[in-house]
Amino acid sequence: KIVQKIIQAAKIKPKDQILEIGPGKGVLTKFLLKTQAEITAVEKDPELVEFLKNIFKNKSNLNIVRGDIRDFFQNTEYKILKPGYKAIGNIPYYLTSRLLRLLLESSIKPSLIVLMIQKEVAERLIARPPKMNLLSASVQFYAKPKIICYVPKTAFYPKPKVDSAVVTITPINTNIDKAQTKIFFAVIKAGFKQPRKLLINNLSKNLNLEKEYLQEIFSQANMPLKTRAQNLSIKEWVSLSSLLMKNIV
Repeated sequence: KIVQKIIQAAKIKPKDQILEIGPGKGVLTKFLLKTQAEITAVEKDPELVEFLKNIFKNKSNLNIVRGDIRDFFQNTEYKILKPGYKAIGNIPYYLTSRLLRLLLESSIKPSLIVLMIQKEVAERLIARPPKMNLLSASVQFYAKPKIICYVPKTAFYPKPKVDSAVVTITPINTNIDKAQTKIFFAVIKAGFKQPRKLLINNLSKNLNLEKEYLQEIFSQANMPLKTRAQNLSIKEWVSLSSLLMKNIV
């Protein structure tokens, strides 16, 4: 049922290009193949690569690549993908933030990302003010995340310590240039450095900006001086970073 929900969430059509991240023993791969999509499966474990090549040896619509997904985007193998592909996988907590940045900042962008991730991470991903965080701001700058369903730990063997969730992440067109994007991320990283502190104090300390100057910027942005990072929406972060742009190197 969970695999079917992942397939349905991805809205896969025949001849779609799919990047499967960490296929493992091919549980999801088997169902993906039935969609008649063209699948590139990237697996780090050499023994699993051989296992996959053996059980799927007659599948012409499957290309199994041995490698770490974090290196895949700098590898020539990445050229086999075209813009508009769909990325699908079950990924560990430590990889979530890095992987999403790689996918969303790539020159060859996916049209949709469907992942099974740790439940707590999924909820952080979709957070809105007043519960924004660095992960939600980073991802929502580029995309719209949505939780499709929750997956209890009892659904897995061996059973993990945490529950999971299936999420879709749909990239959006930001229309923001590289220079402002760089400033945006510098500002949110500084703002969330110590979330319990006032935003103006974090920005002053971490970006080396005078408080008097920041008070003027907050006034221009119609932002209360006692604002904390978790209270700002993506639109407000973009506006704030635009105002700060000329004074951040």
